[in-house]
Amino acid sequence: MVASVGMNQEAADLQKRIERFQKVREQILRQVREVIVGQQEVLDQILIAIFVGGHCLMTGLPGTAKTLMVRTIAEALGLKFRRIQFTPDLMPSDITGTDIIEEDLTTGHRKWTFVEGPIFGNVLLADEINRTPPKTQSALLEAMQEHSCTVRGNLHQLPSPFFVLATQNPIELEGTYPLPEAQLDRFMFNAILDDLSAEDELKVIDLTTATRVPQVEAVTSAEELLEVQQLVRMVPIAETLSRYIVALVRATRPKSEKPHELVKRYVNYGASVRAAQFIVLAAKARALSNKRYHVSYEDITSVVVPVLRHRILLNFHAESDQVGADEILKQVVSQVEWPKEN
Repeated sequence: MVASVGMNQEAADLQKRIERFQKVREQILRQVREVIVGQQEVLDQILIAIFVGGHCLMTGLPGTAKTLMVRTIAEALGLKFRRIQFTPDLMPSDITGTDIIEEDLTTGHRKWTFVEGPIFGNVLLADEINRTPPKTQSALLEAMQEHSCTVRGNLHQLPSPFFVLATQNPIELEGTYPLPEAQLDRFMFNAILDDLSAEDELKVIDLTTATRVPQVEAVTSAEELLEVQQLVRMVPIAETLSRYIVALVRATRPKSEKPHELVKRYVNYGASVRAAQFIVLAAKARALSNKRYHVSYEDITSVVVPVLRHRILLNFHAESDQVGADEILKQVVSQVEWPKEN
């Protein structure tokens, strides 16, 4: 009897946490909508990445409000926002910070003092990340994976939670550097910002050319977001769906058991097991966002392309035939068999 009461109490507590999560998400979207028009799919992907503790790469043309979107989300989350404008002369120490020698005026002794760089925030906007050489881009690798950085052999922990939201321009190639595959693999999503509809563009004009200045209020906190990340990981997923995710990821590899014809022809390297991990986490967060406490087939298929599009390495045949990653991935999803109950 006591055990039954305890289980009922746990279920009630879990239900409260789920309801709070859904309320927070709705409030965040409401605040962001005061500033940002359209791009609902991109917003959903960024929020999913935040709810699972992942990072997001945003690819879009100039003027698509990438920077404004990230800043607004950070304000709505109540988190410390930091921005780095990536340029060809940016150095690793400009990101991580550096040690300087300071003299104690009372004793005359000198000592090393660490001065934190802009990486020491909760939400880091890496603006035009592909405009800086790989050496500087690599300064983010440890931070993105371990939530720490090493300077002169000393380990410094970053604040929690920590998210990197990076932007890049898909058409401007002069003065840019391709992101290393190891760094791309750290991003949970590659979110593509498309053109707005005519109605949404009209709303943008009305919103940005008047005297009214939208005010964004924080609706949550760093502590609550850390709890949300734990809640998302508690969402159950059936073994059949996990096997389906593994099959999807393996189908992107040219040397797998049953690669798609497009994969064999156009892909040099497929996605790693980290992609499967991100698909599971993204599907769990999407299920919770849609007021369900279980992962469905639709949750998986809706996140597969943005999770995988930057993880498959295409060959020169794909460029010659103008075949993109999205087209290949959609064909892979259509070929892999739906999950079936045993």
